[in-house]
Amino acid sequence: MSVAFRRDGDEEHLEPKFELPIPPGPNRVTERGLALIAQQVEALEAEVAALAGLAADDPQLMAAKRSLRYWHTRQITAELMPIPTGETVEFGVHVTFRLNGKERTLGIVGDDEADPAGDLISWSAPLARAMMGAEAGEMLDFSGRPDVIEVLAIAVR
Repeated sequence: MSVAFRRDGDEEHLEPKFELPIPPGPNRVTERGLALIAQQVEALEAEVAALAGLAADDPQLMAAKRSLRYWHTRQITAELMPIPTGETVEFGVHVTFRLNGKERTLGIVGDDEADPAGDLISWSAPLARAMMGAEAGEMLDFSGRPDVIEVLAIAVR
C-alpha cells in the first residue's frame, strides 16, 4: 500500500519553520536604527509575555519567539557607526544623485532600517556600494555602464 494512503494526519508533512535569516556581513546601524531595534525587542517581549498562557507549540507563540530571537541577535550584534562627515558618500548620509536622467535622494542605512519606499537603502545594496566614497560632482559607473550616476549633493541629517 502506498504511503499516501497510510498517513494518519498532515502534521508530519508540515513545512518546518526555520529561523529568520540574518543578513550577511556586519550589522551596522545608525542611532535611529539602534532605537528601532530596541523598540522591536520591547514590543516582541511584551507580545511573548502576553502569549505565555498558550501551549509551547502554538504557532502564534512560536512565531513571536522566532522574531524575538532574530531581533535579540540584531541588537547584540549591532555596530553603532560614527556620525558621517558628509564630505563623501558613506554610511548614514543622504545622497542626492541623478541616475538615468532622474534625480533622487536616498539615505544609506543599516539592513534592518532600510525602507526603499521611504527612500532609505541598505549600505550593502548595489546602488549604495556603487556610490560609497564618492564626492559631490563625481560621475560613477553602475551596472556595467560608465558614468551613469552623477552625485549631486551629500547631507548629514
